[in-house]
Amino acid sequence: QVQLVESGGGLVQAGTSLRLSCAASGRTFSAYAMAWFRQAPGEEREFVARITWSTGFTYYADSVKGRFTISRDTAKNTMYLEMNSLVPGDTAVYYCAAGPGGSNWKIYGSWGQGTQVTVSS
Repeated sequence: QVQLVESGGGLVQAGTSLRLSCAASGRTFSAYAMAWFRQAPGEEREFVARITWSTGFTYYADSVKGRFTISRDTAKNTMYLEMNSLVPGDTAVYYCAAGPGGSNWKIYGSWGQGTQVTVSS
């Protein structure tokens, strides 16, 4: 089991940037991929980006491509999400997850507690 703790959320204005962090502990060697998902009120959990832990291969949702960057520091067992040019539509609770990969949140077995990101217009 992998334990995940997110940090870095907050209230920002549209057009600005924010960086989220996700610190992993526990059986981190068992995690094939790590990902960011987000969930707005009344909406289903939505895929944002994922990264293969061993190779650093990344994949993004179309809605964030070119604005968000996912990365990881293997020495620190930490994943990041750099979010630029934020828009109100990015407002959501952001979750990090560890699992086998893919964009379907239902196949990820380990989750953080979530961090709120609010973008004001």
